Amino acid sequence: GIGVETARALAAAGADVMIAVRDRVAGERIAQQLNESIGADRVVAGTLDLASLSSVGAFVDAWGDEPLDILINNAGVMATPLLHTAEDLELQIGTNHFGHFVLTMGLARALMNAAEEDRMARVVQLSSIGHRRSGINWDDIHYRTRPYDKWEAYGQSKTANALFTVAFTERFLDHGITANAVMPGGIMTPLQRYLPREEMVAMGWMDAEGNVVEGFKTTEQGASTSVWAAVGEELEGEGGLYLEDCAEAMPWTKANPSKGVMPHALDPEDAERLWAISEETTGVRL
Repeated sequence: GIGVETARALAAAGADVMIAVRDRVAGERIAQQLNESIGADRVVAGTLDLASLSSVGAFVDAWGDEPLDILINNAGVMATPLLHTAEDLELQIGTNHFGHFVLTMGLARALMNAAEEDRMARVVQLSSIGHRRSGINWDDIHYRTRPYDKWEAYGQSKTANALFTVAFTERFLDHGITANAVMPGGIMTPLQRYLPREEMVAMGWMDAEGNVVEGFKTTEQGASTSVWAAVGEELEGEGGLYLEDCAEAMPWTKANPSKGVMPHALDPEDAERLWAISEETTGVRL
């Protein structure tokens, strides 16, 4: 997926990179391949399962306060059946938002330790145009009583990703850290593992023979905005933005429905409300 290409680009430019993965064996294999491709030993693997807050806590404890310049919250799940995390949270928002909330808050001290007078630390949070499908359902975030809709649940989680960057930057800008949301674009990766071919054909993502339609990005193209968000000089000191195609996104319109950002994904009041719920749900507070 695009996480591998993001890690490759940063490591090739001289960064020391840890890829945090559920499957440590696979992660170490990828790390070795990345190191071979760049001709240097700059990539290592760590163990992290965002669907288990105890796993997130173990990762944070293992990292400690070692300075961390850039945190890229790249992992995610999409359009899953109704499943739950180890803490009984709906899997998509539990993984995509609450897991990353605990991870980022746990690494906040490490990020602050990396901030310098002339350079801030950065958090890059991957969102999606899928956020247009749903804001946050404040009455039943985890589908305890309402019918489950896998795409609505995905949209809710991607809205949460963007709202997180708004509230995080509000709290940490003065401590030397910014956070921005990234829409990487449509890329055919393992993110689609829960979608049968018939459904992707019906949605117009591929033809009957399984060929991806024009308009999808390569993994390298998909990683480009994440890399820009991580290191672009134009973004120094800028946070709470929604970025796509290496630029700040324009407002969403019906005329161009696959681009842009909707107001509910950047609403400051909703960001604060979600932050309060996130603290209550996870027990992680400033």
